[in-house]
Amino acid sequence: MTSVENSTRLEALRHWTAAQHRLPAAALDLRLAAGDASFRRYFRLRLPDGRSRMLMDAPPAHEDSRPFVEIARRWRAGGLPVPALHAVDLEAGFIELDDLGDTPLQNLFTGNDHAGTLVWHESAMALIHELQNRAGPDVLPAYDGALLGRELDLFPEWCLERWLGLALPPGWSELRQALIDSALVQPVVAVHRDFDAMNLMVQDERLFLIDFQDAVAGPISYDLISLLRGRYCRFPAERFAGWVEDFRLQAISDGRLPGTIASETFHRQVQAMAAQRALKVLGIFCRLTLRDARSGYLERLPHFLAHLEESLVALPEHAGFHSWLVDTLRPALVRRLAEAGLRVAT
Repeated sequence: MTSVENSTRLEALRHWTAAQHRLPAAALDLRLAAGDASFRRYFRLRLPDGRSRMLMDAPPAHEDSRPFVEIARRWRAGGLPVPALHAVDLEAGFIELDDLGDTPLQNLFTGNDHAGTLVWHESAMALIHELQNRAGPDVLPAYDGALLGRELDLFPEWCLERWLGLALPPGWSELRQALIDSALVQPVVAVHRDFDAMNLMVQDERLFLIDFQDAVAGPISYDLISLLRGRYCRFPAERFAGWVEDFRLQAISDGRLPGTIASETFHRQVQAMAAQRALKVLGIFCRLTLRDARSGYLERLPHFLAHLEESLVALPEHAGFHSWLVDTLRPALVRRLAEAGLRVAT
């Protein structure tokens, strides 16, 4: 959107908010709080009585806010920690909701091995159990084979072809289908779909879910790997495996996983799911850079490439693709980042 369009929408948001609170528009204390990878913007409203609210500006021509509103209401009714909605105008694309503060979970990470970082990850995993136990998947869109495939196809189109100019390697078709098949055999639960630390707000030592508008009914391991193979931390294989096993045992105890699923089987499914997400993220970050002119995403590519390599080590049947990653993709990516003037640890 142009600066003029943004200013016009801000003025409309100001008048809409003033009407909600029966205040003069000129008297509102309204300040930009954040934007994200979409067209949404967030503004903090401070009311005369000292309360604060968050205002979402989601232009209807670019963003459909109905899923966010429906899921927020349903999950909150189910006892999940999501912001309350105080006013909604879907036609205008304006929503007033709880202000959860300025502390996304990653702000509390102090290193991969720090005790506080580990405790917060365990708290977030507990919230995944809570989400899967409390939110039914039935009314959510299906995370089916077609959607999984479209996500995987972002990698060859945007990362390989458009950004690096590389051809598809041998073994891609087999890997693509294997990752889809592995995802589809898992039990279906409510999936946030971006259960990353940046979408978990900390308020009064409690975690709250945000940005859940893309939630789907999908594989039980997806949110787990979104957290453990996210953009902020990389954990040793032993710690990752321990957390995956803890998750498996709790899910069996809760009845979300059949007790017959062996540890080795579930761990392979988790690694395959992690590989699918890493490939998707590599494609999305390149698309955000090339198509949407968003900055700050290219330097994160080596981090997710490392996640992908770690996952494929646990899937030896795809050793050929893994070798191509190490011998061809990684050097090409490092060269391209250098050409873009980005110095990134590899």
